[in-house]
Order: sequence, then C-alpha cells, then structure tokens
Amino acid sequence: VQLQASGGGLVQAGGSLRLSCAASGRPLNNYIMGWFRQAPGKGRELVAAINRSGGSIYYTDSVKGRFTISRDNAKNTVYLQMDKLEPEDTAVYYCAASTAIVVVTTIRQYDYWGQGTLVTVSS
Repeated sequence: VQLQASGGGLVQAGGSLRLSCAASGRPLNNYIMGWFRQAPGKGRELVAAINRSGGSIYYTDSVKGRFTISRDNAKNTVYLQMDKLEPEDTAVYYCAASTAIVVVTTIRQYDYWGQGTLVTVSS
C-alpha cells in the first residue's frame, strides 16, 4: 500500500488543521492506521491510532481532547483533526499502516509509511 499525507501548514496557537492520509494500491481496511510525529531534534512518536473498523482508538496523553483520528474506508483515507494546537505540536506528521490485528503503538509494528507533512504552530 502507498500512503500520501497532506494538510500540513502554518497555524497560530489555538487554531486547527486537518491532516489527510490517502491510501492506494490496497484497500485501507486491511490495516491498522496510525499518525506519528517527529519534532526537530526528537524521536518519532505515535500520536493516534485507529483499528480497521474505527471502533478502537488510541491517543497519546498530550493530544487527548484536542486531536481526533478517523477513517473513511470507502474513500481509502484516514484523517487527523487537530484542534487547540499548541507550539509543542510543531513537527513533521507521518501516517503509517500496520498489518497487526489490534491497535499497536510502537514504530516497528508499522509496515508502511507515507511521506511527512509539516505542521508549524506559532505562538
């Protein structure tokens, strides 16, 4: 499967952005999907993940209540709605797909990666 992330940009603190990840090559409903981010000088971390049906979702603590992950399997697309953005959310955001059975949270459990999209939050 090939993944294409989009939707990044520059936004002021408190603003919103919606990231999209479009899949091609295989149906998206074959995969657990995750959004990761990597801030300058830091490691890549999982932000949110969603199972095949959308019924099981994981968020890292720092984004709970502000970010929402969703998927539209008919459109082969996963979304990350980001509200109340903070400067600390500035990072390159990556979507990734896993063939695991349940939601997984480590980088090595994700098999396919899209290119990143840059999110910059100004204070």
